[in-house]
Amino acid sequence: MATPKIVLFYAFAPLADPEAIRLWQRDLGEALGLRGRVIISKDGVNGTLGGDLPALKKWARSFRAHPAFKTADIKWSEGSGLDDDGLSVDFPKLSVKVRDEIVSFGAPGELRVDEGGVIGGGARLSPDELHELVQSRDDVVFFDGRNALEAEIGRFRGAVVPDTETTRDFVELLDSGAYDDLKGKPVVTYCTGGIRCEVLSSLMTARGFGEVYQLDGGIVRYGERFGDDGLWEGSLYVFDKRGSVDFSDHTSVIGTCAGCGTQTKRTANCPDASCRSQFVVCQSCDAVPCSEHMTATA
Repeated sequence: MATPKIVLFYAFAPLADPEAIRLWQRDLGEALGLRGRVIISKDGVNGTLGGDLPALKKWARSFRAHPAFKTADIKWSEGSGLDDDGLSVDFPKLSVKVRDEIVSFGAPGELRVDEGGVIGGGARLSPDELHELVQSRDDVVFFDGRNALEAEIGRFRGAVVPDTETTRDFVELLDSGAYDDLKGKPVVTYCTGGIRCEVLSSLMTARGFGEVYQLDGGIVRYGERFGDDGLWEGSLYVFDKRGSVDFSDHTSVIGTCAGCGTQTKRTANCPDASCRSQFVVCQSCDAVPCSEHMTATA
């Protein structure tokens, strides 16, 4: 019986020939019938792939056989299904590209990487160590390293959620001094699988934030450990057809529909063909435009 799975992975390491890695991953993915997105740069690789379990296991063995990726953290989750050709329905195709950054903060010149990963990033905290920190300190600040939309349907309780549409907005916000009041507090950065916080925590450290941490393995690893019985609340936004994932059978719904105000974890694109905005909206209000276009047509 086919078993649809999705893997989320990244690795920071100096890569002498990103194009060669791209060709290898493209050919391997095509040979194994995988779909998804893989980004490669001189600083490493970042991706998510979907397919049948045996194929993804073969991919993982090959991926970790590369010296630069042997310790890469690969996170596994359930896929929505496979089509008649045995391909993941969660992704439209396989895309493997070389970019300046594997996470687009718009600051490729700031990131420093060696064989051990990102240089100058925040101290890593396992989910259990995170709880220990929160229990021992009363001034811990959770800092969401994702786009603001993602936090609308799930976040750590009391977290600071920067007003960001894309990851590139973080550098401008940090440079503006908007969060300078946090520089004397323990700041825990978190994101989906950990990769954005690898970079974000290093950017914050370089800007004078004195006590910066990163949740190792991101929300995914935290959810595996504590589910919905810890400090996290709501659903985890994901960048594929699933839209979001829950960690238990009692996940709280914290998103609010932009159309009618009901609680929902559903997100959708603005129905205006000229708009690329995505927002929280229930199924019944699917035809409601985003706030910008709603105002324009009022």
